[in-house]
Amino acid sequence: MKISVIIPVLNEAKSIAQVLDAIPKDRVNEIIVVDNGSSDPSPVLARARGAKVVHELRRGYGRACLTALHTLDHADIVVFLDGDYSDFPEELPSLVDPLIRGEADFVIGSRLLGQREKDSIRSHVLWRNRAACALIQALYRKRFTDIGPFRAIRRSTLESLGMSELSFGWHIEMQLKAAKKNVKTLEVPVRYRVRLGESKLSGNFRGSFAATVRTFWTIFRHRLSP
Repeated sequence: MKISVIIPVLNEAKSIAQVLDAIPKDRVNEIIVVDNGSSDPSPVLARARGAKVVHELRRGYGRACLTALHTLDHADIVVFLDGDYSDFPEELPSLVDPLIRGEADFVIGSRLLGQREKDSIRSHVLWRNRAACALIQALYRKRFTDIGPFRAIRRSTLESLGMSELSFGWHIEMQLKAAKKNVKTLEVPVRYRVRLGESKLSGNFRGSFAATVRTFWTIFRHRLSP
């Protein structure tokens, strides 16, 4: 099965080379780095490491992911990975292998089930994730432990979800729609470390507040939609 990796980046020059170097190249067919308007050399460094670089100057994590999806080259499985080196890209096989074996259609790397460095996930982010997961379980009877960025999904399944979130709600929208459609989902433990560089969300009040509002707005908006 052909595997494509999508990595949205915004000023990740301190980390993107290490992220790309850690991806097991023998397991993937394509790596797409989506530059979301960086003012540093992130796209140059990514291209030098052999990644396919596409540009989406309109800000938004979800928008960057959607732009990358339009450039996929015959992928069967799509992996999403952050560009800040907080994930462990070498753990990619543990996410894609259950899809290849037919055990799941959507696999989420759970940082809460795995090992994480101290302060890699701040307390307010843990609270937000746990509260969001509890709401999903209450509304859809689907249990998640995390809304982690490291995830793999069959392309056909992803297309059936009709993703539309353009900003911070991308991850939660994917899990909500998967729960509503009763997609065969699996969580696997993954490691997590303190990111390289400054966080755009959890590192400042404004970004963290916006992410929290977007998370719960997305949950209730999709609950009210058909």
